[in-house]
Amino acid sequence: MPLSTNIKVLRRSISLLNFADRKNGRNRSSQQKLNMNKKLILAILVILIGGEIDAQIITDRPDQTESSSTIAKGSLQIESGVFMSNEGNESSSTRQTFLPTNLFRYGLTNGIELRILNQFEGREIENDNLQGVSDLEVGAKIQLLKKESVNTEIVLLTHLIIPSGTNELTGGKYGSINKLCISHELNENTEIGYNLGYNYFGEGDGDLTYSLAIGIGVNDKVGVYIEPYGEVANLEEFILNFDAGFTYLVNQNLQLDFSFGTGVNQRMNYISAGCSWLIVKENG
Repeated sequence: MPLSTNIKVLRRSISLLNFADRKNGRNRSSQQKLNMNKKLILAILVILIGGEIDAQIITDRPDQTESSSTIAKGSLQIESGVFMSNEGNESSSTRQTFLPTNLFRYGLTNGIELRILNQFEGREIENDNLQGVSDLEVGAKIQLLKKESVNTEIVLLTHLIIPSGTNELTGGKYGSINKLCISHELNENTEIGYNLGYNYFGEGDGDLTYSLAIGIGVNDKVGVYIEPYGEVANLEEFILNFDAGFTYLVNQNLQLDFSFGTGVNQRMNYISAGCSWLIVKENG
């Protein structure tokens, strides 16, 4: 149930209770009992509403901009999909397929989540076909700011890259991926999010990364986004890409997605589709 609907239910319940109070002209004792019942009903509604809000799935896919929120304590979220890309020029190109790519997110606290990313990769470089497991990534997401009064959310995301992949696909060295993720809600249907980051893969100067996503809720089920993103590779070469996509909310805990992208100042294109599933911890 969407938040707006929850608020309407709450208001409707209050109105019905007040109407019954006026209609029946209760005496003082009855009035006190009714007030207690009203408070109890409202408390139950608030608990139910709060539970539904916390259960609403918020994903880090399909865009390149990571969300600025963490999942609830004790909850597990699985984000899986297929990703196919092609980059390079006519004389030398690289095709990559990730099937599947899996991100596991676990809420350690209400402001910290643990993350594990593993992928099965297929890579075609000219006449060489490679298949195997990519390097494992483990990390965390830490909520730094979440205040409705300033309409801003900020998290710090960091991943450690462990050289554990198949011989032909591993980077062979430890590395890290780091991002500061920020978002602002412009209105009830539109949100803007952006990431600034630095990646280091064990050699060279590393890459500065950036992304800016504008998301629009078409209705309670469908959302769309557009996004420029890229990097300053090795702190020298500026790379700009652009992508777009949509999400479909099957229910509060299950979401489907589709996206595609292309290079602006380089030859690159990709297509991706996936599914995300939130498993909420039940309060015992």
